[in-house]
Amino acid sequence: MKIIRSLSFFFLVPSAFAQQAPWGRADIPVSSHDRVYAADQTSNTVSVIDPVSNKLLGVIRLGDPVPGALSPLYVGQLLVHGLGYSPDGTTLAVVSVASNSVTLIETATNKVKKTIYVGRSPHEAFFTPDGREIWVTVRGEDYVSVIDAAQMKETRRIEMANGPGMTMFGPDGRYGFVCSSFTPEIAVVDAASHQIIKRVPQASPFCPNIAVSPENDEVWITLKDTGKVQVFSAKPPFDQIALLDTGPITNHVNFVNNSNGKFAYVTIGGLNVVKVFRRGATPELVATIPVGNLPHGIWPSGDGSRVYVAFENGGEAAAIDTSTNKVIANIPIGQTTQALVYVPNAVPDGAGSENLAPLGDAANIARLHLEAGGTAFPDAQASVAVNSLGLLDLVEIAAEGLAPKAQYRVYLTGSNRAPFGKLQPLAVLKTNADGAGIVQAIGPLKVLSSSGPATSAATSRRFLVVTEMNDASQVVLRQVDSSSGSDSKQ
Repeated sequence: MKIIRSLSFFFLVPSAFAQQAPWGRADIPVSSHDRVYAADQTSNTVSVIDPVSNKLLGVIRLGDPVPGALSPLYVGQLLVHGLGYSPDGTTLAVVSVASNSVTLIETATNKVKKTIYVGRSPHEAFFTPDGREIWVTVRGEDYVSVIDAAQMKETRRIEMANGPGMTMFGPDGRYGFVCSSFTPEIAVVDAASHQIIKRVPQASPFCPNIAVSPENDEVWITLKDTGKVQVFSAKPPFDQIALLDTGPITNHVNFVNNSNGKFAYVTIGGLNVVKVFRRGATPELVATIPVGNLPHGIWPSGDGSRVYVAFENGGEAAAIDTSTNKVIANIPIGQTTQALVYVPNAVPDGAGSENLAPLGDAANIARLHLEAGGTAFPDAQASVAVNSLGLLDLVEIAAEGLAPKAQYRVYLTGSNRAPFGKLQPLAVLKTNADGAGIVQAIGPLKVLSSSGPATSAATSRRFLVVTEMNDASQVVLRQVDSSSGSDSKQ
């Protein structure tokens, strides 16, 4: 009788048997040996976080920010963007888009082991579940670069449709799923033979992110151009399960299994939220979590008790308690962060703080907000980050609620109210099919922040307005009066 009762209790505790992506392993409790890594595109750094203290330990500097990175003699990495890690947690793979590279970093020491150069504009890289290969999607071309993880060199290329976006494997390692950024199809690849065995229709052309469930039964992809998530079976014949309307600038997706069930967490950049779906035959939206500006990369802890999210326009990452779906910490990181991964047991021994540097100028980010400037698009809005590059600044504007597949002009002006004064052209904003879009500009733009350095009358504060492409009198977005100012996070 005692044995029967013990077994009954054993099987009534689902959390003890939860599995987490991407390896489908049993829970690994959060510890100081774990690390959270964020790929910071503008500062060309990898931010390193201790998840126990939820503090930034420092950054791994892979390159210089603009304008230094634009020198013809520049040898560092540029546009640090994608992240992957080995099954044993010892190696981080960092993709830099503009320098066409994959940098392999030893997680225990934060030391660069080697930088491998691949084709034009790679996007993401991930290890096969056996740890032997790293598959790098070369988005600027039409293939996946396969790197031998031991030899640290490219050994083959798998031809794809134009613009492969990301590869993710099922936990059993049988299939690699490759979504596309330019062509509306997902390629299913037999990992052993490196042969495409099926091409599955993708609901729209632009997929930046893909995840396979820890049970190896579902594949979820995000569709950034239409604000949707497509779900299909991870088993032949790879049928579609669902197509979800998620929201403008749908960025990344990942999974959490816990005592409450099985869930998918999706970052919705245009709404500044993370949406939580209960997984099943018909995925159900169960929570919407307000977070920082333009949430992008997302990854669960090894036990699914937390999800970490990076904010592209916020200069921070957030830790979310998945039992309550509440933000429990905000952590400063580098600039214009794209990907984020959580690596259990990345540092088995020691402090793991070697080869880290402080944020420096990357700590200085001003956050602004644009609201509807007229009646044409009353729900239009935009988040803005002014990222300090020293003497220069990079401004990123993420807008939503505008006309689909349209173009607008971004101006600097002397006022944020009519009459706006002299308009100085800054950039052209292009929207996706969901009426959302992102645009960047570089210049001496600290004048956009009310809390920036004191300025003379000749360089007084300026504002952002967005107008119709061919009629500057038709303002669709204007900068609001308030600003969160410049954050110092050192």
